Amino acid sequence: MPASTPAGPNFRTLDLNLLRVFDAVMAEGSLTRAGTALAMTQPAVSHALKRLREALGEDLFTRTTHGVRPTPAAEALWPQVRTALATLRQAIAPAAFEPQRDAVLFRLAMADATAALLVPGLVTAFEAEAAAATLHVQPLTTRDPRRLLQANAIDLALGSFPAVLPAVQAEGAESPWRHQPLYDTRYVCVMRRDHPLARKGALTLEAYCAAPHLLVSFSGRAFGAVDQALAAIGRQRRVVLTVNQFFTAGRVVARSHLLAALPETFLEATGYLGELAIAELPITLPTVHVGMLWHLRRDADPAHRWLRERVAAVAH
Repeated sequence: MPASTPAGPNFRTLDLNLLRVFDAVMAEGSLTRAGTALAMTQPAVSHALKRLREALGEDLFTRTTHGVRPTPAAEALWPQVRTALATLRQAIAPAAFEPQRDAVLFRLAMADATAALLVPGLVTAFEAEAAAATLHVQPLTTRDPRRLLQANAIDLALGSFPAVLPAVQAEGAESPWRHQPLYDTRYVCVMRRDHPLARKGALTLEAYCAAPHLLVSFSGRAFGAVDQALAAIGRQRRVVLTVNQFFTAGRVVARSHLLAALPETFLEATGYLGELAIAELPITLPTVHVGMLWHLRRDADPAHRWLRERVAAVAH
């Protein structure tokens, strides 16, 4: 007699409250914090996860020194659970966010070039609505902020994420990430106003490669988009200085012989545009697409949605 095939999870007998516990643990990364959010004890949370593991036949978490880490099975399950719970929550008890009443903390990460453009307008928008919220803005020193968002270290990342978006788009609805475009910009060559190259008309490729350069590099690596474009045509430049802030780059360029490639939209926000000369780069670089990236766990949150709407309005 052939052996029977093990039956899969039985949805009809599954306690859906276990999915609420699972969602809270995924969001908090800790059984204790999840218990606080759900008004449950830590042992009760642990017991609920044990029941869910038995019902699904999958290990969902492994313990770490700082909490718990989701398994690949949990990571694959969470987007669907999160979306379903958010839909049910909104249908049964629509949440409301009152900007003047709710003193929430928003943690944003962005490069200083992005902050120079968006933060002043964002503060104005908060003041106009007498919002009780607090903004914490921190430097974004990576082109891939997903680890920060996953760890709940920030709520929203703003910037250009060319290495991240293709993966997010490929994952489609299954992705735990959400992205919204804000504005486009491009890189231009910047030098001090009385730089010798500023008086010679169009900047040639020969003159550009022969000049000393400054590079804004979050990693400190002296190889960026300009160097990649030059390498593609068999050329190179000499990068004599790397810094990790666009404001610092502009200040140094205004007082030296160095050239720098900086975002065109950033220059007016520096406050010292009059000290700089701007030239077209002698090479073609891709358009820079600046947008917002956030985790699925924040997608349906009314306060987070309110924040994203204000950011989008300021950017446009």
